[in-house]
Amino acid sequence: MFFVIKIISSAVIIGIVTELARRFPLYGGMLAALPLISLLSIIWLKIEGESLQGISKFTLGVLAGFPATIIMLCVVFGLLKQSLHLGIAIGVGMIAWALCLIVQDFIVKGFIS
Repeated sequence: MFFVIKIISSAVIIGIVTELARRFPLYGGMLAALPLISLLSIIWLKIEGESLQGISKFTLGVLAGFPATIIMLCVVFGLLKQSLHLGIAIGVGMIAWALCLIVQDFIVKGFIS
């Protein structure tokens, strides 16, 4: 039952953001840029009894993914500005995101070992 509540409440928030984005693209984008999913996940983890240490590790993981997300959004934005199809722009953006994570992982492992 709790899983269903999480899905419904998260879907409602996403629905509100997308409706706002449809009516006011700039404000919708700014709201979507807020860490809504991260904050929802942190709240759900806490409610489900996750330790603060576990939540802290999750937060570090979110921070680690941030640079790749910026790259992905820049790629998608640039391709859409060039009038490429949305599906292609998202696909290339996701490839850029994955490549950035691979490079980032390689760099981090180089510093750790």
